[in-house]
Amino acid sequence: MGATRTPRGKWIEEGLRALAAGGPEAVRIEVLAQALGVSKGGFYGYFGNRGVLLTEMLDTWEREVTEAVIERTESGGGDARIKLGRLFAIASAGDDPVIGATTDLAIRDWARRDEAVARRLRRADNRRMAYLRSLFGSFCADDGEVEVRCLLAFSVRIGNHFIAADHGPRDRTEVLELTRRWLLS
Repeated sequence: MGATRTPRGKWIEEGLRALAAGGPEAVRIEVLAQALGVSKGGFYGYFGNRGVLLTEMLDTWEREVTEAVIERTESGGGDARIKLGRLFAIASAGDDPVIGATTDLAIRDWARRDEAVARRLRRADNRRMAYLRSLFGSFCADDGEVEVRCLLAFSVRIGNHFIAADHGPRDRTEVLELTRRWLLS
């Protein structure tokens, strides 16, 4: 009986974990193999080299933060406010190795140093904003208000992890809930 190969997706997921933890420099074949508890030989059967893995990691990330999240949001039905509530819940549910905020922030940092990654990030962000516009636009008549709500919602998603401020008598969870309610009003 032959050895079971580690699935391709596991290498990509582990690569995204390494990226989130230490940037693209941390995505090393030997380190990934060790984390997966396998030899690095299986890696080469799937990817050929590190560059191929990095490209597939970006492909996976881009697909998952755009089309897959949109499909999950749409699949439950409901009006735009219900969908936005679902989208906000998906966006704030833990730190998934693919769509989590830590991975998103690592890709944003990488994009500052790599124009190809910056183009992908811009494309993903534009797709995310277009989807937000379609939802907010269904209950906000003013285009300016739609754009403000989109920017604020997206900024909270990205920037929340950088803000260390206290909120007086409220905790961060309460303030985020108040923000969610305001955005959906």
